[in-house]
Amino acid sequence: MDSIFILTGAGISAESGLGTFRDKDGLWTRYDLSRVATPEGFRADPALVHDFYNMRRNNCLDAAPNAAHAALARLGRDHPGEVTLVTQNVDDLHERAGSTGVIHMHGELRRALCAACGHRWPAPERMRPEEACPSCGRPATRPDIVWFGEMPYRMDEILERLARATLFVVIGSSGEVYPAAGFVDEAAAQGIPTLEINLEPSGRRGLFDRGLYGPATEVVPRWVAGLLGD
Repeated sequence: MDSIFILTGAGISAESGLGTFRDKDGLWTRYDLSRVATPEGFRADPALVHDFYNMRRNNCLDAAPNAAHAALARLGRDHPGEVTLVTQNVDDLHERAGSTGVIHMHGELRRALCAACGHRWPAPERMRPEEACPSCGRPATRPDIVWFGEMPYRMDEILERLARATLFVVIGSSGEVYPAAGFVDEAAAQGIPTLEINLEPSGRRGLFDRGLYGPATEVVPRWVAGLLGD
């Protein structure tokens, strides 16, 4: 049975108005991520970190899924084999488009995490450092986001699903952030066909068997339609 493994990055949500990281106006050029996306930054200034993620959460709530998200939701519903959807994104646009079972390897903006006891719960629209964990009562609330220096979520499950894939696809990712950047190497080592779908060829294009390029809202629906025999 066919088993399609799809990894999505910020590029799939860019046309929904959510910022990418590595473009000239991306988040990495406008913020010192050592201050807002590391455990050390959170310990030094939790209010700044919460302000940053409150802003991103508001942007996420204002955004809507686009045609690329909808196409992947359709693929998940209609493909006769297995479809694994792993995302580096912390937005919930895949779910709002109708995808189920999405693996958020870098966490979710709309989830909160207690840094003291590990309890997780739905995040309010605005989070504050003084908010107490509903489980242990300690004021250790943080966004449920994987920061630099932390291990992405569900890696054992991700690698297990990748190992049984018959097609590995990257959509909207620069392919430069590890460990996700190593998935294509793992797929190639196992003889799994690989496909890159991006606005333009990434710096790692040479690692992929094929590439499809253009706006995600155009290329992804066309690719999905071809897979489903439209």
